[in-house]
Amino acid sequence: MNEVPPPPPTAPQPTPGLLLVITGASGVGKGTLRADWLKDQDVFYSTSWTTRAPREGEREGVDYVFVDRETFMDHIARGEFLEHAEFVGNHYGTPLAPIRDAIASGKDVVLEIEVEGARQVRERLGREAVMIFIMPPSLEELRRRLEGRATETPDRIEKRLARAEVEMGQTSMFDYVVVNDDLERAVADLHAIQQAERWQRTGQASEEPQALRAEQLRTRVPEAGQ
Repeated sequence: MNEVPPPPPTAPQPTPGLLLVITGASGVGKGTLRADWLKDQDVFYSTSWTTRAPREGEREGVDYVFVDRETFMDHIARGEFLEHAEFVGNHYGTPLAPIRDAIASGKDVVLEIEVEGARQVRERLGREAVMIFIMPPSLEELRRRLEGRATETPDRIEKRLARAEVEMGQTSMFDYVVVNDDLERAVADLHAIQQAERWQRTGQASEEPQALRAEQLRTRVPEAGQ
């Protein structure tokens, strides 16, 4: 009697990647911070779609996918965005399918989005997403950075500052807060958060310096009644 050969071993499934969401006020330096943080990493950076016009030096498909309003609204109607938001008259959105594919393949995914979009991600995915708020050293410093761009009218700068003040009071929605007053330190903070979350997802509690550093950056939500 011939024995039936055993089935071939199945390849181990990769550990799902992290979904890391960074946001903060316009002008806080998210783009520069993100570029330095990710420059030596093999992660999936999700390129957002927007209806605004490109700024000088921005590259199609790298910094944003630039589309018209009609195309953007069509994708909303078909449920193809993880999140979308309107900011200062322009629409921004994150396509969902590439994110799901990257996480399933074991890659960390990084989203750089507006605060309203981050709120939608939290409501949709809960604690599956690691939420990081980038805080300016002060509103005065944020004003200096926005004025230094020389890309905004005074009226738009005032609107951005007013919105930034509101957003800075909503950090309890986030898991971590990183103050971008020193680029090297802020980049090190993001590396620490990323590594600590990897250890936590794989059940590897650690007293390593990076894990302890990340713990210091965690937001503390007051108990009810406090």
